[in-house]
Amino acid sequence: MAASETIPSRGKLFGIPVSDVGLFPCVFMGVAFGVICFFATCFVTILALLFYNKLGHHAIDLADAYRYIALPVGVVALLLGVMVMVTVWMRGRLSRS
Repeated sequence: MAASETIPSRGKLFGIPVSDVGLFPCVFMGVAFGVICFFATCFVTILALLFYNKLGHHAIDLADAYRYIALPVGVVALLLGVMVMVTVWMRGRLSRS
């Protein structure tokens, strides 16, 4: 017996049943994904710029990490996360009808 026959994957995201969750928690999880991506990207970018400035004797402003790298990544991840979570939620609602 195959694994796809025993475990239905409809309405699940990484094994979590999100089709049973309401709209607000799904949107909240999408926003949380965007915020986590923003802070993770910001942390990595600040570290990279710190080493780049120290080792290469450059003078790049660390605020550029927020403005030009972390903010666009965070906005794209937020939009993508909300779209995916709302799509999974809608598929779960429509499959019940």
